[in-house]
Amino acid sequence: MTWCLNQSMLSPVISTIIVLCLLSIHSSIAENLPRFQHRLKAQQTSLNFLVVGDWGRKGNYNQSFVAHQMGIVGENLNIDFVISTGDNFYEDGLEGVDDPAFYDSFVNIYIAPSLQKIWYAVLGNHDYRGDVEAQLSPILRQKDGRWVCLRSFILDAEIVEFFFVDTNPFVEKYFTDPEELEKHTYDWRGVLPRESYIAELLKEVDSALVQSKAKWKIVVGHHTIKTAGHHGNTQELEELLIPILKSNKVDAYINGHDHCLEHIIDKESGIQFLTSGGGSKAWRGDVKPWDEEELKLYHDGQGFMSVQITETNADIVFYDVFGKVLHTWRITKEFKSHAYIQFA
Repeated sequence: MTWCLNQSMLSPVISTIIVLCLLSIHSSIAENLPRFQHRLKAQQTSLNFLVVGDWGRKGNYNQSFVAHQMGIVGENLNIDFVISTGDNFYEDGLEGVDDPAFYDSFVNIYIAPSLQKIWYAVLGNHDYRGDVEAQLSPILRQKDGRWVCLRSFILDAEIVEFFFVDTNPFVEKYFTDPEELEKHTYDWRGVLPRESYIAELLKEVDSALVQSKAKWKIVVGHHTIKTAGHHGNTQELEELLIPILKSNKVDAYINGHDHCLEHIIDKESGIQFLTSGGGSKAWRGDVKPWDEEELKLYHDGQGFMSVQITETNADIVFYDVFGKVLHTWRITKEFKSHAYIQFA
């Protein structure tokens, strides 16, 4: 099932019907992943979007400053949408659909005209510590038509397909570590039994990637896979998700979780690992050693990322809290057109 969401916001009634349908679909992960479609405008040659993660702190920890710079860059690039890499609401998600934090951390913070586009969001570990169903509820979309948050889904943007993956159930310590369970309570409704959820999700993601005909394939999740930052590599994702990314020649994995900006290129596969988790509180100060050939950027601070994609190029730019460009990178692909051979 495919839903097309463009710049014009749907009416609350239609939005409710659509999201209710989507929620009923993804409540059973065994069915195909929900699919959204973003159509490029006539004569549009590039897809432009911003990525921000780990942001929801009611404007504090420079969240408002990052939002302001996002608005400026978003206008300059005429962005199509925004991607959130999770930890949307601190410290413990939302308490319910009427939690004022939805306004205090989202609606009333990202007010720039250029940011009044669809926000495609995944859940972070902090989001699972609250009423996780609240962030998935169609009621939030009635409150602000930009908000699209599901556990796992696909966004088809013609030249690129995005595969949003709920990485939280993969992390073993959230379920078994006594210290973690003593400090935090997680809302695992819709996830248990964990083993079958993970197995079916991996199957669905792999199948969707195999079937994809898009020029570019990008996977989005909350947790790090390769990082020199505070949390380190997520072993479960290294073991279970990376083989799928490699076998399907995924171009990039975009995540948050580490409160930094980071760019790592895997020497073996060429996959770009892009961390955009500087939406608010940052500066951990505990950077791990990393192969200099792979690590292209590590900024232990706040900021966000922009991406412009055409048929042949993907231009990645990282910005700090003041809007200063920290790092740029271009990925180039050969344009493959049909070849006709004439025999004498």
